[in-house]
Amino acid sequence: MRIALITAHGSIAGMAAPSSAAKPGALAGGGPALYPLALARGLADQGHRVTIYARSERRDGPETAILGRGVSVEYLQAGPARPLPDEQAARHMPEFATVLASRWRTRKPDVVHAFSWVSGLAALGAVRGLGIPVVQTFESLACSERQFSEPGEISASRARLEPAIGRSAAAVLVRSVSEASDLARQAVPKTAIRVVPFGVDTELFSPDGDRATRNARPRLVAFASPDETSGLKAIVRALSLAGDVELVVVGGPDSRHLPRSGAFREVAQLAASLRVRSRVTFAGEVAADQLPALLRSADVLVSATAHEPSAAAAVHAMACGTPAVVSAVGAHLDAVIDGTTGLLIPPDQPAALARRLRQLLATPALLEAYGIAAADRVRSRYSWDRIASETAAVYERCLRGAEDPAAAGDAEDEEEVESGALVQRVAALA
Repeated sequence: MRIALITAHGSIAGMAAPSSAAKPGALAGGGPALYPLALARGLADQGHRVTIYARSERRDGPETAILGRGVSVEYLQAGPARPLPDEQAARHMPEFATVLASRWRTRKPDVVHAFSWVSGLAALGAVRGLGIPVVQTFESLACSERQFSEPGEISASRARLEPAIGRSAAAVLVRSVSEASDLARQAVPKTAIRVVPFGVDTELFSPDGDRATRNARPRLVAFASPDETSGLKAIVRALSLAGDVELVVVGGPDSRHLPRSGAFREVAQLAASLRVRSRVTFAGEVAADQLPALLRSADVLVSATAHEPSAAAAVHAMACGTPAVVSAVGAHLDAVIDGTTGLLIPPDQPAALARRLRQLLATPALLEAYGIAAADRVRSRYSWDRIASETAAVYERCLRGAEDPAAAGDAEDEEEVESGALVQRVAALA
């Protein structure tokens, strides 16, 4: 197939090196540029020809770039040549759509896949009259984020447009069952929704390889995006109750460059007030090629966020053989098999988190069994090869112009079989 991937983000070129796809900030948020780039490579490996269309954000940037066999990027001028917030970028999507349509009139792609609601506006505008199916992926959903955001933080236009885009697309790919339910409640047809999760480079992220140096304390690793510390305060409170355990925070500023105010400073001040500051390390943006070693060195990946659209951080840690103890929300519910690849806990309950951590860290055999099962699960369910195959199958159904309910049912049955086999393995190992 000739496949067009649309992204409103112009940061694709900066992630062209394979290892750079592991940037901690990208993992914390699910990666607005990481997803289309990694998916494009997976699709190209299976023989498809993929062009990524991105809005140009640099005046002196390239017009095209080759990112590997079968994958190219075209940067299109639409609005000012600088990074823009989504709301501002959306104003320039009609121009973006016009440029796309002019190119596709002479050489049409077989299918168009848009990432984010802003990109969806461009894709739907560009295919008018061309008969090209559009597949949509949202980074996250406004209706979900609003439950955890300040009033007015989520724009009304985004909240209104996301369900409209979902209803207009031939198919919508979501990263969790929770997201599928949210879309269905907004009248997006269930037959158009397919769960295809965030993938992992299982060659780079695996249990085999170097481990970062560490001391004798049990090590917890948590991820934070550069501008958000969701759940970190709950983790720090749990740390003060969990015994002699250390916490490494990946993403955001490092310990030497903490801002004088803001969320990260508040987390550090809380750690100091609880007398655990010496056991909290703000590692900052760990070099991409060093991230797998850090994850292998950890005993547990921990997250207490109340909103998790992708589970990317948990899945990357699990790929390295590190169990995940995470909040029972969003995509975590799909990724982590409770009591098999890690533990699911209620969000924002530090005492419960501390109790489960103490129990797990005190049982080395169980910790090891969870780690083995976690790596097995990621290899079988979350490799980019499988994600690309499932995505291509959705494209093919769209091209046939009809859904195939039996195929979706087979995928769900396969997932249940894999989960059941892992549960039995862990019971035997522990």
